[in-house]
Parts: sequence; structure tokens; C-alpha cells
Amino acid sequence: MNIFVAKLSSGTTDADLNELFGQFGTVTSAKVIIDRETGYSKKYGFVEMSDDEAASGAIDQLNESEFDGSEIVVKQARAREERSNNSRGGYQQSYDRRY
Repeated sequence: MNIFVAKLSSGTTDADLNELFGQFGTVTSAKVIIDRETGYSKKYGFVEMSDDEAASGAIDQLNESEFDGSEIVVKQARAREERSNNSRGGYQQSYDRRY
């Protein structure tokens, strides 16, 4: 199960998430998301656990709990929505082809 973790402390690391969730079962990956431009934490991350029952227990126990100085939000991650080719976000220029 893939787990979304938000409101992390800016100092929380991948290893910290791995250790926290490892108390509930086997963690297959733990990743704090880092801003590419600044190099700073975006203060959220993802944890993947192989056992869905252990993952559900971790979500129940850790949601709205204090970790590393912050009250974290923990819930099952939703699948990323597919983007259509037209919805790139941001500014899209349209051209007037009349000359």
C-alpha cells in the first residue's frame, strides 16, 4: 500500500519515515519530496509498505500524531490522475492565424 504523509517537519528525512513506519511492518520505500529548485523539503512524502494490514494499522495509529515536532497527516495515497495532452497547467498561448 502506498501511504501519503503530510505536514512533515522540514528536517524529516527518508530514513526518519522508514524508521517511523517500520514499527508497523516492512517498509519497501520511504521518500520525502524535495523541491528541485530550492533543495528544501516540500514537507510531504510517501511510504510504501508490502503488507496492506500493517499499512492500515500505521495509518490509524500515526494520523494526526506528533512526529519530529509536527502534527502529521497520514492517509492512503490516491493514484495519480492521468493528464490529458491539453492540460499541461500554466499558461498556454493561442495563436491567431489571420494575417
